[in-house]
Amino acid sequence: MKIKNIITLAAVSLMLTGCGIYNKYEQKTETPADAFGTDMNIKAATGETSIAQMSWREFFTDPLLQQLIEQALANNTDLNTARIAVEKSEAGLKAARLAYLPSLYFSPQGTLAKFDNNPWSKTYNLPLQLSMDIDVFGSITSKKRAAKAVLLQAQMQQEAVRANLISTTAQQYFLLQVLDRQLEILTQTESLWNESLETEKSLWENGKAYSTAVNQMEASYLNVKTQIADTRRNIQSVENAICRLLAISPQHISRQKWGNSILHHAEAQGDDDQKMFDTKYLHLGVPAMMLENRPDIRMANHAMEEAFYNTQAARSAFFPGITLTGSAGWTNSAGGVVIDPGKLLLTAIGSLTQPIFARGKIVANYKISKLTEEDLQKKYVQTVIDAGNQVNEAMADCQVAREKHGYYHRQVEVLREAYTGTHELMDNGKASYLEVLTAQESLLNAQLGEAMNMYDAAEAVIALYIALGGGTK
Repeated sequence: MKIKNIITLAAVSLMLTGCGIYNKYEQKTETPADAFGTDMNIKAATGETSIAQMSWREFFTDPLLQQLIEQALANNTDLNTARIAVEKSEAGLKAARLAYLPSLYFSPQGTLAKFDNNPWSKTYNLPLQLSMDIDVFGSITSKKRAAKAVLLQAQMQQEAVRANLISTTAQQYFLLQVLDRQLEILTQTESLWNESLETEKSLWENGKAYSTAVNQMEASYLNVKTQIADTRRNIQSVENAICRLLAISPQHISRQKWGNSILHHAEAQGDDDQKMFDTKYLHLGVPAMMLENRPDIRMANHAMEEAFYNTQAARSAFFPGITLTGSAGWTNSAGGVVIDPGKLLLTAIGSLTQPIFARGKIVANYKISKLTEEDLQKKYVQTVIDAGNQVNEAMADCQVAREKHGYYHRQVEVLREAYTGTHELMDNGKASYLEVLTAQESLLNAQLGEAMNMYDAAEAVIALYIALGGGTK
């Protein structure tokens, strides 16, 4: 069949049966309108600018934390793996784009032959062979577009790893700060309880107290000593965790004291730590903005795009495949006759392959591609729902931390007054050691709880920042 006839047949087939093969992907999957949750929609709609639009350098203002994040972004192994995955996908896309071009091979051949008593015949071929697939039914185009969607997914995965790395580094840094604060509280408490123990020993020596009181006081004092040891060990553990993120050997992590540098909100600057996680200063933006910012949602969208083009390629397999091949080169073999010197030989072949029966593989591949599309559409919706749930949870955590902050602050104040008064009463013999012990332990627990609540608040704000799509720039 002549090449002209093959191309004509292909064009007719395309007009009759190939409609829609070259269509481009459009995201049509409906997502929940109230992604943040019903209670959050009013606040989401009133936010002027989402905090997710802030770069991480604007959001985390502590210079020591910024140095840690920059070091993590430069050295982290997981982020480096994500970068390599992007480069692999770029190579795959480049190969897919080059599939439009012909392949060219140089394949020289030489033959020695002898028949009966005739002399040896020496023949050779020095051809350049060319082969080219004609993309009449969009198979190459669909594979190229699918490869681009794979690249976009790899880039989104890299952004997701980057945001998670920034979040984890910041959370660990703030955890170090709060552990330092707890260690400071415990150290101060150790000193105060040691004074109480010495006072009780003096009373016992003067016959004004029982040995059981001294024993109880000493047991409480030693309990604080064990908490100090545990806290120091926890600090070392968190420092080691940060070192793993930075891909460095275990070492001390420099940091500021808690409260010296809070998370940045332009309206929330002030002496009150509570402003850092006050929800009225946390601008969410509209839910649609989250779809544009979050890398996991964009990655899920590009996964649907890849599946769409894979389905297009599977549909193209039902249509004929057209291949043009040719060669040009020197040979001294002309139809079995050896001539010397060799002459130029040109060949051109056009072929068409129309699948008729492929043991069900073509139909199965198409059905699998369609089912994959359906599955990824549902996963996309679930990804949006999960993202909205994370925003809702982070906002709820911020609100609870804000509410508890006032309670803890007042609790520490009244318990400190109670401890001071009870200790004075014990010194004057008007209160028992049990009352002092109770006041001491209650104050310590409230102080430690207040410090940990501040960390929970910071963690919630960071989680909200990441949940809205922050940390990608």
